[in-house]
Amino acid sequence: MPNTVLENISLKPFNTFGIEVNAKYFVSVNSVEGLKSVLKLKEYPEKFILGGGSNMLLTKDIEALVIHLDLKNIEIVSKTENTVNVKIAAGENWHDFVLWSLKHDFGGIENLSLIPGNVGAAPIQNIGAYGVELKDVFVECEALHINSLKIKTLTKEDCNFDYRNSVFKQDIKGEYIILNVTLNLTSKNHKLKTSYGAISEELNKLNIKNPTIQDVSKVVIAIRESKLPNPKVIGNSGSFFKNPIISKSHFDILKNNFPEIPSYTVSENEIKIPAGWLIEHLGFKGKRFGNYGVHKKQALVLVNYDDAKGEDIFKLAQLIQSTVKRIFDINLEVEVNII
Repeated sequence: MPNTVLENISLKPFNTFGIEVNAKYFVSVNSVEGLKSVLKLKEYPEKFILGGGSNMLLTKDIEALVIHLDLKNIEIVSKTENTVNVKIAAGENWHDFVLWSLKHDFGGIENLSLIPGNVGAAPIQNIGAYGVELKDVFVECEALHINSLKIKTLTKEDCNFDYRNSVFKQDIKGEYIILNVTLNLTSKNHKLKTSYGAISEELNKLNIKNPTIQDVSKVVIAIRESKLPNPKVIGNSGSFFKNPIISKSHFDILKNNFPEIPSYTVSENEIKIPAGWLIEHLGFKGKRFGNYGVHKKQALVLVNYDDAKGEDIFKLAQLIQSTVKRIFDINLEVEVNII
């Protein structure tokens, strides 16, 4: 059955910020062959790939053909005594897949519970939370080259993962569409990571001495829900800014001027600073500008309270960036794609 191209479709249901913009042309694809056939359509020279819409801020209507990637499938491709390789289609919801893994008692991604978006976006961002990153369990992904329509397999090394970064945001940005991701999960002898953030503290409160991967996930979900707004209730895209990494000499100057500044050692000469602390210290946390603002519980999250425009939220982000630069001499990088 051919894919139907629709005209003037609202993208509000397709972005977690809930921004009301239109796609001039829109098509949803649920197979690789369907995707290839749509990419071949010469009458739409400009094309825009849309996944879960969780890591972007739309500031204008999209004049291109918006291709909504709706590829679904989860399959176990191989097993060893203690591990299992699972291949997940790009259109699967990430948190739903985490829940699927927990139901099967597969470990390794419980700390990544409740991260918004689809599986296909996970390698692009190298999603991470509470001491775990996607690269820790990543095996490979298959990606379709947009121009040649050839499928390429990229290994962990090929993806060049870094903090919230990958080859998909750098050398081959915009060249490939991720079709599926294969992850290596533990099927027994799970290695829990509970020392990061408030996980162990919450487990202690619940008097859980020997936590399971399911326990860790429940605690992570509870922590995230206590700090982060639900996009279905308040439009947002999770963390809007990256935690900056600065030089040790720069940090020493800041520590002298701001003794209470928190930090994490990355290497001998690099220090990571929590962006949320910088933003909160400048008084932006909880600040509201009409129908948009900074979330009251988490300064890293910019929110759309009610029909805000994408460009207004972007201007707020720029104001935060310029203020952080002026006061701390730190360049705050945006984690979200601005469209």
